[in-house]
This record gives sequence, C-alpha cells and structure tokens, in this order.
Amino acid sequence: MDIQPDDVFMGQALGLAREAFELDEVPVGAVIVHEGRVIAAAHNRCEQLRDATAHAEMMAITQAAESVGDWRLENCVLYATLEPCIMCAGAILQSRISRVVFGAMDPKGGAVGSMFNLLDDARLNHRCDVVSGVRADECGAMLTEFFVGKRQLGKK
Repeated sequence: MDIQPDDVFMGQALGLAREAFELDEVPVGAVIVHEGRVIAAAHNRCEQLRDATAHAEMMAITQAAESVGDWRLENCVLYATLEPCIMCAGAILQSRISRVVFGAMDPKGGAVGSMFNLLDDARLNHRCDVVSGVRADECGAMLTEFFVGKRQLGKK
C-alpha cells in the first residue's frame, strides 16, 4: 500500500486536533514541513491562552519561524485539518509558505476557497499552491463531534 506524504502529515495534524479536542479547544491541528521534516506542530489554544489569535496555524507558523531562524517560510508546506480563516490565510501569505494542504472546508469562515480565496489572489504579492480535502471526512467528523457536544451542553 502506497501512503502519500500528504496523508501522513495530515494524520499528524489530526492527532494534534484530537489533543485540542481533549482540552476542550476547537479541534484543529497544523504541522509545517520543510524538506520532508516536520519543523512545527500545534493545535488550537485560544481557550487555554485566552487569545483569539492562538489558532493552530498561527502557533505553527511562529514555531516554524523559530526553527528555521527566519520569518520567511519559503519551501515549507502547512498541513491543517480545517480550511484556514482570514487571519491564518493572511499569516500564511506574509510568511511566504509555498504550499497549503487542508482537510475540511469551512463554509462559514474559510478563506482558502469557501468564502474567500486569499491564497490565490493575483492582487496580493504572494500565492500558494493549495490542496484541499485531504482526509476531509476524518477532519470534518471530529469538528462535528466537538460542536454537537457543545450544543448538547448548551455552550457556544
């Protein structure tokens, strides 16, 4: 059986999303890969840090910049279990990430195809290659499970 690298790295992001779920954070995980090696791995930490910017992608971008010693993350691939939002898409562009692979679409907040397509906007100074739908069923199922549980508890 030939396992594609995108599936493997998305599996790592799914593991991080599960960690977030267990911490009562929205279950999103992200990893950043450079030359076939994971250089950053994070999950959402908004609740834990009381910080609206503590999305998995943002945390991973900060870690990756520290790892390579530069804010420019050219030749890096970001794997995220959920389509990045406007904030995260902006950070992806600013950090010059070359490729983005994500799982589930986010029809209410996605900025990489659902509501907007910021990573392929010719008006901006950088564009990314994008692959969507990698392990989308697993990514989406975890998010659904999380939010169904929240609704049953009467929480947001």
